Amino acid sequence: MKNLTGSSKSREYDCPKCKDREMIYNPKLDAMVFCECRERKEYERILKNSGISEAFRQKTLKNYKATNEVTVKSKGMALDYIKEFDGKISIGFLGQVGAGKTHLSIAIANALMSRDVGVLYMQYRESITALKQNMIDEYYYQREISKYKNATVLLIDDLFKGKITETDINIMFEIINYRYLKGAPMIVSSEYTSDKLLKIDEAIGSRIIEQCDGRMIEFVGKSFNHRLNKRAI
Repeated sequence: MKNLTGSSKSREYDCPKCKDREMIYNPKLDAMVFCECRERKEYERILKNSGISEAFRQKTLKNYKATNEVTVKSKGMALDYIKEFDGKISIGFLGQVGAGKTHLSIAIANALMSRDVGVLYMQYRESITALKQNMIDEYYYQREISKYKNATVLLIDDLFKGKITETDINIMFEIINYRYLKGAPMIVSSEYTSDKLLKIDEAIGSRIIEQCDGRMIEFVGKSFNHRLNKRAI
């Protein structure tokens, strides 16, 4: 399209400085260097690829309500995890429904992403169903499962939620064992305690426990269910 002067209409760039190339020429160095917009764009890419919804991006450790000894300990452990994160360590929140396990997990993910660490959100029930439905398509299956295997950080939310089949266990073993062998970090939430995870599948449970290496909190008892507590007020 041309304007009245006959020249081509100029393109609008998100960053006019580098024209969205994310690289600019530095005459002092006589070399191409990263533009200052790159950090912002990298963060935007990380958010887009995470699978974490806009609503979940509002969950932080600041707005996580720690009301007793266990939840205070959980919040402290989450803060330490973020501070000490080295690309290898894992963390787990297990037990009682409604205890804020997902909030803590997502808050950690949001904090890591703000530091340009890639996180992939795996909503267990939804993801396992999609993988099982497409197992006959080998190309699709391998492409999708490789995302969970190779994510910089994998957040598994509500592990083993619902009815558990042998296929579910086999798929999760494939993912968790791959990450275990690579020493790749996971953030895991589950309604099952560590003992129950071991009963479901000792190989999976033991790998998660070892990867977390003491960074695991278990909520036991309905007193931790903030949804029931709200209803009672």
